[in-house]
Amino acid sequence: MKALNGLGFPVLRFNFRGTGLSQGEHDQGTGEVDDVRAALNWLDAEFHLPLVFAGFSFGAAVGLRASYADPRVSALIAVGTPVAPVAAGDEEPRVYTYDFLRDCSKPKLFVSGARDQFGPRANLQALVASVREPKKLVVIEGADHFFEGRLRELREAIEGWWKEVVSPQRSDIG
Repeated sequence: MKALNGLGFPVLRFNFRGTGLSQGEHDQGTGEVDDVRAALNWLDAEFHLPLVFAGFSFGAAVGLRASYADPRVSALIAVGTPVAPVAAGDEEPRVYTYDFLRDCSKPKLFVSGARDQFGPRANLQALVASVREPKKLVVIEGADHFFEGRLRELREAIEGWWKEVVSPQRSDIG
């Protein structure tokens, strides 16, 4: 959020349904895709600017699904992307798939911690290898899933990618 805001973007952070004080119930990723679409609609109506999607963990997984084909979204950023089965409490492990990204030609940045328990490096490398260019994977050494103590490196990765890859290609979004 701070990286994109520092680049001059208005930023919207929100809780998915059933999280924190938000209304509704968790919907295993189905309804949450609609939450992201509603957020994109609000941002578009409010600011009338090309949109950049950025999401963390579960938010990255469902947000990528909601935004990859949206023509208003110019670039995608996935932080702490879950690529291993994830279980919460007594639930069955949630398995994330990203086949829909294979033909996505938008610039894509994946940032992960080297010690991310939900994003093993080999799995993440396989995901990134399977998607179309332009794409970039940044692995932050020493970082866990939450980038504890490594938020500066996370911010620098996003800002550096933006300035190197996206901004020069897109005069309408940078």
